[in-house]
Amino acid sequence: MPLLPLLLATLALLATSAHPGCRPGPDPDPAGKVPQQGASTHLGTFYSTCVDLRLRTCADAAYNRTAFPTPLEHRSWEVVESSPEYMLLGVLHFLLEGQCNPDLRLLGCSVLAPRCEDGHTRRPCRHICEGLREACQPAFDAIDMAWPYFLDCARYFAPEEEGCYSPLEQLRGELDIEEAPPSGLPPTFIRFAHHSYVQMVRVLKRTASRCPQVAKTYSIGRSFDGKDLLVIEFSSRPGQHELMEPEVKLIGNIHGNEVAGREMLIYLAQYLCSEYLLGNPRIQRLLNTTRIHLLPSMNPDGYEVASAEGAGYNGWTSGRQNAQNLDLNRNFPDLTSEYYRLASNRGVRTDHIPISQYYWWGKVAPETKAIMKWMQSIPFVLSASLHGGDLVVSYPFDFSKHPQEEKMFSPTPDEKMFKLLARAYADVHPMMMDRSENRCGGNFLKRGSIINGADWYSFTGGMSDFNYLHTNCFEITVELGCVKFPPEEVLYGLWQHNKEPLLNFMEMVHRGIKGVVTDKYGKPVKNARILVKGIRHDITTAPDGDYWRLLPPGSHIVIAQAPGYSKVMKRVTIPLRMKRAGRVDFILQPLGMGPKNFLPKDFLPGLPRAVPQSWEPQGEPTEPGLEPLRARRQPAGGSKPWWWSYFTSLSPHKPRWLLKY
Repeated sequence: MPLLPLLLATLALLATSAHPGCRPGPDPDPAGKVPQQGASTHLGTFYSTCVDLRLRTCADAAYNRTAFPTPLEHRSWEVVESSPEYMLLGVLHFLLEGQCNPDLRLLGCSVLAPRCEDGHTRRPCRHICEGLREACQPAFDAIDMAWPYFLDCARYFAPEEEGCYSPLEQLRGELDIEEAPPSGLPPTFIRFAHHSYVQMVRVLKRTASRCPQVAKTYSIGRSFDGKDLLVIEFSSRPGQHELMEPEVKLIGNIHGNEVAGREMLIYLAQYLCSEYLLGNPRIQRLLNTTRIHLLPSMNPDGYEVASAEGAGYNGWTSGRQNAQNLDLNRNFPDLTSEYYRLASNRGVRTDHIPISQYYWWGKVAPETKAIMKWMQSIPFVLSASLHGGDLVVSYPFDFSKHPQEEKMFSPTPDEKMFKLLARAYADVHPMMMDRSENRCGGNFLKRGSIINGADWYSFTGGMSDFNYLHTNCFEITVELGCVKFPPEEVLYGLWQHNKEPLLNFMEMVHRGIKGVVTDKYGKPVKNARILVKGIRHDITTAPDGDYWRLLPPGSHIVIAQAPGYSKVMKRVTIPLRMKRAGRVDFILQPLGMGPKNFLPKDFLPGLPRAVPQSWEPQGEPTEPGLEPLRARRQPAGGSKPWWWSYFTSLSPHKPRWLLKY
């Protein structure tokens, strides 16, 4: 089936499930109308008879009673369900590829099925509508769709002084309730137990409120079922990228039934806060020189499925996928295949590989998209993804150089550095270093409990490969144990085994070199390339011109270049035991005004050497990046967008209000 008809068929199937042919329940009276007791002359509160809310698409609204006629003058369930407005709500999540879900759907429900209490209706809050429009407008622009008229914030929504309500209150309701720690226990107390989604959010927010000078929480997006993907950040200036301060992220629970990593990051957040307040010099140094981002649960929907079965009873795959039945660690763009194709051509860049437009035609999970947008907005240097099911640390590439080979050593150009990163975790993990062949993961013992991912087993669409090939970030995968959903009584032991490896790994972000690339006037050069001779993988400077290049000990020839400037080369020597990045700055001269582009080989021994310098992070926050717009869906030559035929085929009332032109 051609691609466009397939998409339209999928939309039709979704619409069928959203609007079943049979009525969900009887009308308020045989004529399908509710007798009005009185109505206002505007779109504010009007008096009517409240009836049960029976729209399937609005089943999770914050209320369960509505009234007719609606603000759109719909006077029966049949009219609502056959309206293009209701059809749009049923497929909006698919059209926008998971963005703004379920926020926009609930916002639309508040207009199509107004909230009714004690015989009168209430309007939703205008500021909620305005905030969503600002956040979600780019998603509509990407598919060339106009903002729906019934979400006109000025017309159908009310200011707070009129007693409006938030249609999104159900999404966060119980999350905002403060939960005090058990009485009689110190604030440093860590509860070594499994945390539900609500408990996890409360712990992270309470932790950030205890350490506001170094911590804050923020959401990078929503899961398919609408749960916030909540991050807690630790930094000397929370919320800001500081000049030459490296960024680290740790991600847990990418597979919903692999929960040890989720709990380790919840415990780590509490530990970092408590130890900072207690004056632990190691933790204070770490937080003052590093920006750390912890995402305990990338797949909160899958966790709900797994936790329903309970620890010890969970199946090997129950809850692994997200709510769309997608394996999130197979859902990223396959850039590794493209890397292998490009690597055979000399002179072609094999780093920062762009995402193919065809990728966006597939089923991209909102969780995956949120991670990619996060990676574009922050210049991450180092990352780890925490899993379960074995006891080993793996590193890229995860996809075999020869696709038919299920197990084949497939190193990146940074093989030496990746092995150092993996060993930084494994070498201080007591169980990974246990010499017993009967232990969990005993088959990795001879390898030192680290392995190249493709040499273990090959798969495409992994997050680690994507980090390395699309951004500057180096990511490893940590398998924390053979039991995916361990019982609570072993969680404290797991924490004791992983606390030092987690800290040791995060400190590895200070290995190699860092610096600033500027022009001759001192202006930062954004997206300048930092090349290392002999390692075919470049990194790029951040918007402030700063960069970080993870490198193993030894001598390296480092080159900085940017379009319109001459190259600058320096010899860098990294001592074996150096634990903080050497400062190597570059000043680029405009072409034709500075030194030659290339220095003769016999001049290389005399290149300036880089030595460690004291560093004092400073600077302004960077601007967040933008996720790729799907330009393929823009109509050309005045033609209608691809989704138009879907709406026109289902209803004689063509929703021209969805067309931008």
